[in-house]
Amino acid sequence: MPQTVPTIPFLDLQRVNAAYEPMLSDAIARTVASGWYLNGAELARFEREFAAFVGAEYCVGVGNGLDALTLALLALKQLRKWEDGDEVILPAMTFVATAEAVVRAGLHPILCDITPDFLINPAAAEQAITPRTRAIIPVHLYGKACDMQALRTIAERHGLALVEDAAQAHGAWESKGCRVGSGEVVAFSFYPGKNLGALGDGGAVVTRHADLARHIRTLANYGAEQKYEHRFHGMNSRLDEVQAAALRVKLPHLDADNARRQTLAAIYSREIKHPAVRIPYGGATDSSVFHIYPVLCKHRAALQQHLSAHGVQTLVHYPHPIHRQGAFAGLCPGSFPVAEQVAAECLSLPISPVQTAEETHTIATLINQFDYDA
Repeated sequence: MPQTVPTIPFLDLQRVNAAYEPMLSDAIARTVASGWYLNGAELARFEREFAAFVGAEYCVGVGNGLDALTLALLALKQLRKWEDGDEVILPAMTFVATAEAVVRAGLHPILCDITPDFLINPAAAEQAITPRTRAIIPVHLYGKACDMQALRTIAERHGLALVEDAAQAHGAWESKGCRVGSGEVVAFSFYPGKNLGALGDGGAVVTRHADLARHIRTLANYGAEQKYEHRFHGMNSRLDEVQAAALRVKLPHLDADNARRQTLAAIYSREIKHPAVRIPYGGATDSSVFHIYPVLCKHRAALQQHLSAHGVQTLVHYPHPIHRQGAFAGLCPGSFPVAEQVAAECLSLPISPVQTAEETHTIATLINQFDYDA
């Protein structure tokens, strides 16, 4: 039987992209007509513009977010003479790509627990450090920046690299006047559903270090600085011209789009009053760009079914923490109670720049009407 189309979808990408017309179609047509589809002017311009936007010196466009993290780790490993099996600390609650990148780089993932705000716990990260630890990956999950001041203090104290996973934090602010992306090395994804989304896969690494940017670009180009001269074992990972052109159209609107997300988040945070539903960040809405609006509910399945019955589509990010994924169960043992609780209770509500205030009010009202068996 065909699935019922929700009245309020989780994310209507057609509607999102329609908001950039006709500029989006014009940019694509211009790129197609140029006859140049890889490593051209659109990519070079986007790299400059995105680096300037986040406050970085260098930007390297790559194929996707997983490649961005992998290439950042590989470049650091080679430049800083890390050994196979050296350790990288990351939060137990994140998308699997964070852990996959560590393994792909020939390194060993070490998990630590998170804070109630879904972010890596700096104290837990420091406790996980061993003589073989080489880096920490702060994941700016759901659009909120991690406590980078605390993490930088820890990294400096132990001589560690910080490789930031900003796949969900485009345009977020780490602190006043300092965007996510201005750190040592930061990986982004431009998957279509992101706050800054392409029309297919895409990613980027930004950094303030020229040698690191150069090495990442080399590794992404089959390990070659010049054609047919392959100094390193690399990969093929490129942000193509069409995606770069589309991202250039969207980038100037990112701050306004994020402000719209915060406005809708404020409606949720103000109006959701159900005793079984906990809103994020204590109700504060100025510290996240809300790639996801996550609520916690011990009766998540029932709440999700209730909303679905009324035409509201929700998703779960993410139902299993890393140590409970089959691929990592033996590799990353341990108990991480906050991550486990979040994985069991978190429900993502619809939020996007094209969502209306009326739709958001409706969802909040439906949540308050949720009847559960206590």
